[in-house]
Amino acid sequence: MTDYLLRPSDLPTWRQRTSLRLLGLFGWRMLYRPLPGPRGIAVIYPHTSNWDFPIGLLGKWALDLPFRWLAKDSLFKSPLGKWFRWLGGEPVERGTPSGTIKTQAARMNAADWYWVGITPEGTRSHRPNWKSGFYHLALEAKVPLALVYIDYPNKTLGLVDHVHLTGDQETDMAAIRAGYEGHLGLYPEKAAPIVLSERRQEPRDK
Repeated sequence: MTDYLLRPSDLPTWRQRTSLRLLGLFGWRMLYRPLPGPRGIAVIYPHTSNWDFPIGLLGKWALDLPFRWLAKDSLFKSPLGKWFRWLGGEPVERGTPSGTIKTQAARMNAADWYWVGITPEGTRSHRPNWKSGFYHLALEAKVPLALVYIDYPNKTLGLVDHVHLTGDQETDMAAIRAGYEGHLGLYPEKAAPIVLSERRQEPRDK
């Protein structure tokens, strides 16, 4: 894993180097392997603390990649809405045609570069499983996953492992579990088991 250790001297801009050095000042290191393509989903797990956001944000700035993240549209109607958009946030109107998996997949594939960060737990509190939206979106858009972990015991922000989904849920989830093995959040007891909440019933278009 030390082959993937990101160092300030590896980075071309002052802002990137400063962001990485700020992580270092708090005792954190960052591991990074180049993404496996111009489009995909960065799966962020475990998500058990509000501290995950500033750590992840410094990592995003260190890479200087325009990662997006999705959130319910009401969040962007608040006074902080413009700031959330500046940080890469995109509103999703759940339950409407514009918020469907197919629509989001088409939006991803229409862009030259589109990586979106998703926290499949959907909450910082414990839940019995992951939400399955990220999985269906990746299959629909035919894009890979990048597994992102914020490992508090080892103070490591990692973006190294990539998973190309097969469509066999058992195989895919086993690969995802292997990528996150040994990486714990700030409150490990709040982390959800890496299992999906449901299986898709209708067949997917080929």
